[in-house]
Amino acid sequence: MEQFKSLPKAQQKALAQQMGIDVSDLTNTESSSEQTELEPTIFPREEKEELLSEEEKYKPVEDEIKPFGYELFAGDPTSFMPSEISAVPETYTVGRGDEFQINLYGKENLTHTVIVDREGRLSIPDLTPVFVAGLSFAEVKELVKNKISQEVIGVKAFISLGQLRSMRIMVLGEAFKPGSYTVSSLTTVSHALFVSGGISDIGSLRNIQVKRAGKVVQNFDLYDLLIKGDSSGDIMLKPGDVVFIPPVSKRVSVQGLVKRPAIFELKDNEQAAQLMKMAGGLLPSAYAKNAIVERFSSKSLKEILSVDLTLDNLTYKPKDGDVVTLKPMSEQISNSVALVGAVTRPGQYQWYQGQKVSDVIKSVKGDLLIQADLDYALVVREQNIQGNVKVLQINIANAIANKTSDNVLLQKNDRILVFSRYQLKVNEKVALNNLALTETQAFELEKTELWHQFENKQFYDFVGAKQLGATEAVEATEKPEEIEVTDLNKLQLSNRKNLKLVDFSAFSREKLLKPLILQLKKQSGVNEKIKLVEVAGHVKFPGIYPLSEDASVKELVIAAGGLLESAYLAKAEVTRVLNNDTASVAHIGFDLKDAIAENTSVKFALKSRDSLNIFAVPNWQENIKVELKGEVKFPGTYTIMRGETLVSLLERAGGFSDLAAPNAAIFTRESVRIKEEKQLAKLADELRKDIATKSFQSSVGSNSLSYADTNNLLKDIGSVEAVGRLVIDLPEIVNGHRNLTLQNGDALYIPAQRASISVIGEVNLATSHLFTANTTIDEYIAQSGGLKGRAAESRIYVIKANGAVKMPKPASWFSVSQDNFLEPGDTIVIPLDSDHMNNLTLWSTVTQIVYQLGVAVAAISSI
Repeated sequence: MEQFKSLPKAQQKALAQQMGIDVSDLTNTESSSEQTELEPTIFPREEKEELLSEEEKYKPVEDEIKPFGYELFAGDPTSFMPSEISAVPETYTVGRGDEFQINLYGKENLTHTVIVDREGRLSIPDLTPVFVAGLSFAEVKELVKNKISQEVIGVKAFISLGQLRSMRIMVLGEAFKPGSYTVSSLTTVSHALFVSGGISDIGSLRNIQVKRAGKVVQNFDLYDLLIKGDSSGDIMLKPGDVVFIPPVSKRVSVQGLVKRPAIFELKDNEQAAQLMKMAGGLLPSAYAKNAIVERFSSKSLKEILSVDLTLDNLTYKPKDGDVVTLKPMSEQISNSVALVGAVTRPGQYQWYQGQKVSDVIKSVKGDLLIQADLDYALVVREQNIQGNVKVLQINIANAIANKTSDNVLLQKNDRILVFSRYQLKVNEKVALNNLALTETQAFELEKTELWHQFENKQFYDFVGAKQLGATEAVEATEKPEEIEVTDLNKLQLSNRKNLKLVDFSAFSREKLLKPLILQLKKQSGVNEKIKLVEVAGHVKFPGIYPLSEDASVKELVIAAGGLLESAYLAKAEVTRVLNNDTASVAHIGFDLKDAIAENTSVKFALKSRDSLNIFAVPNWQENIKVELKGEVKFPGTYTIMRGETLVSLLERAGGFSDLAAPNAAIFTRESVRIKEEKQLAKLADELRKDIATKSFQSSVGSNSLSYADTNNLLKDIGSVEAVGRLVIDLPEIVNGHRNLTLQNGDALYIPAQRASISVIGEVNLATSHLFTANTTIDEYIAQSGGLKGRAAESRIYVIKANGAVKMPKPASWFSVSQDNFLEPGDTIVIPLDSDHMNNLTLWSTVTQIVYQLGVAVAAISSI
């Protein structure tokens, strides 16, 4: 068999086939042995399920630091005989039971498997035995080679170790599973720890003892292996050795901003420097000068120590149970300047001595956004340790051009605010769209705005204010009235319930100045006046602004975006608080043109709480538009002057056409329309309340309206659109008996002559009839099919062609009242009897308004 195994595999296979033997059967034992050697003998420990209370189940999981190094050896042994198939070192000591593979080649090709017997001898066939116990593997190989070369001529040998002997060792103390283990003769201390499942939670990793014949022959420190990679103490064990794991002596916890937070075991002679090396050192953000140490004192109380863990000043002496916490440094950036607002690259920049604004913002096109306001920018500067700030106003264009007055010398922690030329986001978008930006430029603008929102947080933190969202959410009514509020003072005093705030631009004065204004208000007091001023009137952006150093009227006007076209230059006024105790004020008038030009020897300087009012040019007016429609010679939209009357406008329009019906003219006004809308909404609310009250009453008449009818009527009221009709007698105005001054948005609708009478309301057929002279109201109602059962016959009224409402007088016994006779274009209205609504008398008012508005809308639509 030995000769068969020494043959090449091809010859083994051919010979086995000739003899009818499967070659795998001959090598089955060897292969199964190899498979057994490859099977794992250590598995991870099974975690025991803990029974948690309801409170513990839903308690947030906290990151808990664990003792260092225990996870590496944590296992659960499944066999007491771990196999070793690793290479045998040359220094391995040969002992009884070791197996040798001796391959002879040359004149003879043989393979011998021999085992060291109990006497320590190695018996090679056909050779005399040789004593090898106690020799190293290298010495045995050299001894056997020399012996074969001397006793067998023409034969050389190759010697290797086969199956190694096993030995028994003891792993005791704080092992996971202490006991006696059968291990390979190549086992070291670390292998023994793996075999026993590792070290228990209270075992020491720093003082593992190897005892041989009752004496300690080695102290193994696992930290040398785990932290330094030094395995010199991991000696090879011998039969009968005892690996003893004593309890841990001193532990110190290190947590916070260190590279390796854990619970470390310390020896008696180790101090803070060694502890920091075990923790891997500090993170760059750790504040080592003021580390926190929690320690139990001798009085059974916990005390807090502040220690310095910098390398130059390590005086801290760790004690058992200490908990060392490394806190982070302050996130406040020192020696920097910040760009905030309509800039291409907002954020923090390095500050150095002698730095100016032009060193940070070097070019208009390269460093500023397209919408940046070049005339107005602020430098916000810290004044003291309390964080109080002062403001410097500059002109960005002048600063880039290196003009001394605006290119100010920067100090560390300065913040440069660059504003947009637009206050509202919608105006800014329209302006940017008109610039016909490329897709790349538009993308860059959008990206910069998103980055700006991120970087601005530092500025809000800098001034101690809460960052506001893009659009401030407020309560609104069902139909909120949209009012553009750009005055910061009005914004604070406005009624938020009925106000829908506009969406300001991300870089607008409203957005960027709000936290700064809050900071200036917060730092003001008895000893420091509030550094705020106000501008109102005819400027682009009226409101409250920071009072900059040496500010004048000219600078405040620039801050407000400049003067409007309607501003009066000959005179302006500043209202100034003279004495805080008596709150007396003075109104100071001056020439605005000279103040802006600063032609006077002393410029008009502003003080705290000054309020600048810019007047309008006397009789200044914006474009006032009035519409003429219908039967005039030249209908259209006319631009008028303030104080112009309706008569003069009709003369400009060439007068009436031949088919005009002046007595049926409809005149609408915007202010009247707003009042009508409010009145309709108020009446609808009152009706809902009244109907709800009546529904709880038990005395409901049989003639009441159904729920569906009531609901439909309420919907009709809600759907009615106010037209703002102002009832006028146009023939009387044209004849000069009355006068009507026009306003912006007025409209005059002059219909053509009509020869019809309309009947609406509670009749069987609401329709229009051809006007017939001397025909009464009752006759027209009869032509419409008569009244319905719920009609209010006693409250029938007539809406005249000019919008006036008249109630017909009852006819006497002897004559017919002339007021009962109608004119062309009139409308007869038969209202609903309020008795059908459970005596809801409010319906009479509601229906009258609804019918009157309906007649006006119908008349306008027919033109």
